[in-house]
Amino acid sequence: MKILITTKVNQSLPKVWEGFNLELFKVLSPPFPPVEIKEFGGCMKGDKVHLRLNFILFKQDWISDIIEQESSENTIYFIDKGTTLPFFLKLWHHKHCLIRSENGTIIQDDIDFKTPFILTDFLMYPLMYLQFLYRKPIYKRIFQ
Repeated sequence: MKILITTKVNQSLPKVWEGFNLELFKVLSPPFPPVEIKEFGGCMKGDKVHLRLNFILFKQDWISDIIEQESSENTIYFIDKGTTLPFFLKLWHHKHCLIRSENGTIIQDDIDFKTPFILTDFLMYPLMYLQFLYRKPIYKRIFQ
């Protein structure tokens, strides 16, 4: 399944890129499930992010590796790929793309995910979409 959410913010590309750090990551975490950040290596190729999701009755680890990162004058992006995923995911590939625009920067969350079954792909889609839609006002507030 594919999710693409685009947010326009009023900060320069270098400022937005500078803001992609642990503090932003903490703020972007949705209220449920609560997330414990076990490791945040950063947004550069070779970095790792290890989360522990708390579903109250049980916990699940989510580990992603940053497999690619590139910067140019007009675009900066990095890709995290899930290597250890919660039971409800089989594939995770998330491209975070920052694009220079006339009056600021466009932040794109470009996500591909799969669950173990095609039916659950469709059931999970609205939940996943809402988890990332949740980020739009946060991006706008932080990068105003």
